Amino acid sequence: MAEDFRTELGESVSALPAEVWDGLVDATPGATPFQRHAWLSALERTGCVGVETGWQPVVVTLRDHTQQLAAACVLYVKSHSYGEYVFDWAWARAYAEHGLPYYPKLLLAVPFTPVGGAKLLGRDARARKVLLQEILALARRSGLSSFHALFLDPQEALWCDELGLLGRTTLQFHWRNPPAEGESPWPDFAAFLASLRHDKRKKIKQEQRQVSDAGVTFRALQGQEITERDWAFFSRCYETTYALHGSTPYLNAEFFQALGRDLPEHGLLFVAERDGQPIASSLILLDPRRRIAYGRYWGATASVPALHFDACYYQPIAWCLAHGYTTFEGGAQGEHKMARGLQPVATRSAHWLAHPRFSQAVEDYLERESADLAAHQDQLQERLPFKEVQ
Repeated sequence: MAEDFRTELGESVSALPAEVWDGLVDATPGATPFQRHAWLSALERTGCVGVETGWQPVVVTLRDHTQQLAAACVLYVKSHSYGEYVFDWAWARAYAEHGLPYYPKLLLAVPFTPVGGAKLLGRDARARKVLLQEILALARRSGLSSFHALFLDPQEALWCDELGLLGRTTLQFHWRNPPAEGESPWPDFAAFLASLRHDKRKKIKQEQRQVSDAGVTFRALQGQEITERDWAFFSRCYETTYALHGSTPYLNAEFFQALGRDLPEHGLLFVAERDGQPIASSLILLDPRRRIAYGRYWGATASVPALHFDACYYQPIAWCLAHGYTTFEGGAQGEHKMARGLQPVATRSAHWLAHPRFSQAVEDYLERESADLAAHQDQLQERLPFKEVQ
């Protein structure tokens, strides 16, 4: 028990009042819609997380002397490393080669969601920092192999550094308006295209022409405009994409219906149609307060050249420009996104391993990896698709 706080453990976000949990979300700088009670509890209620899927929730809360909730987060006991997007498969193999169990492990992250932002919810910075200390103490006495905190906000990453956790940097690709500090924002999609080098601008125009010449048009549906039928079609597209890759989807139709019902203000759906029939769909999650759009999932029931790029990048970017959104996050990995105007952005995670020799080995590896990644990011910055500013 931390000074002035009592630590409690629970098995479900759903067991806590939504208004109390969301009060912490609203009080936490850098918190995203993926931390809201409706999102996390929907994952539980629809069976997307749980013991059966290898994502066992552990809710950690701090209460003050008046029994008021001061800080909270949800951890997951993981029996695998799927759905995380900060890859530690090599660490797990090394453990196995030495006859040591790597799983189960403890994870602080939003399932299946590689989005940077605050993961430790609290009414103030002190409560959030105490929460992190309590989590690390829990990890140390749990008997689990390790603790991993993914896609942290800068303040959380700093706290983890101060507590001696191993820091790791990975890259994502984000679109920003304006693209750099001190530059003028683009007023519309035409201005964005005009800022690109000739070859990149030509390629985007060609890809959009391929889609339009195939007779495809788009409808953008936001919030309550998205019907149950639209969600059902999107779910079908999403499942089709996973089936084409021979894998099982992380989320299910019930989850997407819950998203539309409980978090309508955060949903944006692009539906591609041909001859009056839907053939593809892409889902964007919105943070209206921070003016950030998150590219999440897509799928198609028909094959059209360049449709993926239009549905997942060009349509969302045009929408962001029309609605005053300043950031579009394109998800994990994918250097091909740079040709669409997205830029490399560093993301931070933190790691603790119980085994001292493995911890030292991982620390040595991360030092080399960080140096290589920094050099690679510098190289990518030299390949940005924009024309030189005169």
